[in-house]
Amino acid sequence: MCMDNISKLSTYIPEKAAPVIASWIDVYKAQLKITRRRSTKLGDYRHPYNGHPHRISVNHDLNPYAFLVTLVHEFAHLVTWNHHGNNVQSHGKEWKGFFRRMMQPFLAADIFPEDIRAALARYLENPAAASCTDLTLLRTLRKHDSKPAGTLAVEQLPEGALFVLNGTRTFRKGPRLRKRYRCTEVKTGRIYLFNPLAEVTLTEK
Repeated sequence: MCMDNISKLSTYIPEKAAPVIASWIDVYKAQLKITRRRSTKLGDYRHPYNGHPHRISVNHDLNPYAFLVTLVHEFAHLVTWNHHGNNVQSHGKEWKGFFRRMMQPFLAADIFPEDIRAALARYLENPAAASCTDLTLLRTLRKHDSKPAGTLAVEQLPEGALFVLNGTRTFRKGPRLRKRYRCTEVKTGRIYLFNPLAEVTLTEK
């Protein structure tokens, strides 16, 4: 096991989890890339092809617990591909089974705070395609973020409030439609549906 990998991983995930992840990187010959923030996903997995190894990427700005959950999610894809190739659904029962088993060492090691452990236990009963689609788990993980001053979730804003996304585009919050909020971009009048936990900045103009 590469001690350098353990040291590097410890800057992104809880220190007690780093040896396990480092061993997975060695055993599966995986390439791990830390990326810029991506608004549409927290991480992804690409299987080997054309001489490339297994490749996993994770957004750099996740807190250590969210980073770890995302890493395990993507490693479960790797193991599913090793066993089944492209012959099963991406987030089918095979992936769910591997994901549950691969989370166990971290739950057993008492790495997560109690609120995250409880949310993870509920989530693992039937893992979704992405942890960011489970609002209970995502809310709990977000409690451990270090956020810039003024950052709020869309669901925290009153209806009609103006907010800025990514520091550039201004929207007016509308009503909730099932799982998302109907918001209008002020400049264009276009309608967009926002995840309740999308992080934005409240503004008055």
